[in-house]
Amino acid sequence: MSSILDLPTGQAEKKLDKEDEILDSSLRPKNWADYVGQEKIKENLKIIITAAKQRNQSPDHLLFYGNSGLGKTTLAHLVALEMGKKIRMTSGPAIERAGDLAAILTNLQEGDVLFLDEIHRMHKTIEEYIYPAMEDYKLNLILGKGPMARTMELQLPHFTIIGATTRPGLLSAPLRNRFGGTFQLNFYKPEDIEKIIERSARLLKVHIHPEAINIIAKRSRFTPRVANRLLKRVRDFAQVKNQGVVTREITEHALGSLEVDHMGLEPGDIKILLALIEKFDGGPVGLQSLAAAAMEEEDTLLDMYEPYLMQCGFIERTPKGRVASKMAYEHLGIKYSKVNNLI
Repeated sequence: MSSILDLPTGQAEKKLDKEDEILDSSLRPKNWADYVGQEKIKENLKIIITAAKQRNQSPDHLLFYGNSGLGKTTLAHLVALEMGKKIRMTSGPAIERAGDLAAILTNLQEGDVLFLDEIHRMHKTIEEYIYPAMEDYKLNLILGKGPMARTMELQLPHFTIIGATTRPGLLSAPLRNRFGGTFQLNFYKPEDIEKIIERSARLLKVHIHPEAINIIAKRSRFTPRVANRLLKRVRDFAQVKNQGVVTREITEHALGSLEVDHMGLEPGDIKILLALIEKFDGGPVGLQSLAAAAMEEEDTLLDMYEPYLMQCGFIERTPKGRVASKMAYEHLGIKYSKVNNLI
């Protein structure tokens, strides 16, 4: 019987990605009680939804923003479940033409939820069409060109748009102002991450020791998606090397093999810190220069790496650029000098 280890590298990676996608869906909370953390946001959403149900209306359009992996998509699913309606999912860049938007909106039923991921990447021309849809539930399409052009108005069912973004500053003011509720998802507390790992391990039928839960939580970057990803990889090591039991020793061995250090830093994070310290004497340095030196895209650095490095206190933003903190030097075992960080 063949295993995933017998497949060519590309096929193995695709199979793992598909399995992870299925597992991520199965681990997604199905009710408010299972959704750990973000208590204030949950409380406000429950009030908005309850009030809308009492008025027999759709809730206002909602905007969730925050780093990836913090639960924006899960919250959208919970809103739809609480309303007892279907959720249709797409992303900003996927809607390229007005016809794409019309196809999506006209297929919605009364009260449905439309989840727009990466809404900050929506084409500006599409925004012009979505404004009347959000305000008046109408879609105005222009048919034809030149003197023969005419406008067709489509009446839409009442629906709720839930937008998700990691870059709220890139949203235009007119679009941002059309959302009735805007919520920022923050990094999770370590104790909340532990609860999430414990729940996920139970769903995955993984026998895990409390010390292992604590270790994974500390290295999860305060992010549920990362916690679940590390748990699944540690489970793989336990399955192969320890009959499926996740102990402290197996966890440390697995995370060491995956190059995740005790602060949750991965090779990409280390590469950025080393570039900042070794190539720019600790900064200050601009985003473009740092991204080029670390051989990363600017958006990747901004969205994936920098938020956690700032949360840990390893990078500081100043008017002149990014600066490596004393903690970053100490973490990497590099001698720190005040001269290096003069601003």
